[in-house]
Amino acid sequence: MRACVQRVRRAQVTVAGEVCGRIGTGLLVLLGVAESDAEGEARQLAQKIAGLRVFEDAQGKMNLSVGEVGGAVLVVSQFTLLGDCRKGRRPSFVAAARPEKAERLYQVFVECVAAEGIRVATGRFREHMEVELVNDGPVTLLLESA
Repeated sequence: MRACVQRVRRAQVTVAGEVCGRIGTGLLVLLGVAESDAEGEARQLAQKIAGLRVFEDAQGKMNLSVGEVGGAVLVVSQFTLLGDCRKGRRPSFVAAARPEKAERLYQVFVECVAAEGIRVATGRFREHMEVELVNDGPVTLLLESA
């Protein structure tokens, strides 16, 4: 499982002209599920991201988590994070999970973040989405499950 995590001042996702997920201060998480992933990876990565200390404290150090600053998380499915571009010019997505499995593990991830007491907004699985964000920093981290 791979995640691109961005600290944002605000973010939203739109499908067919309708805003379906919106947050203010928080984290935008683009989440890719691999065929080899299981629920354990989803839970572990959700807990890791919920606890990431990437928000500034009173001294300006990245020392606070999204929950500690009262922020939210916008989770957007992104199978292209599993794209392999090592050969040729066209990405291969054979490592990405099948849609049914990916959607189930995506939901597990979302539920685990919410279980940490953090407000969660989402995009729509298997839909073409427009994602808008205002980066804060910018702070962008790439994470992988164990």
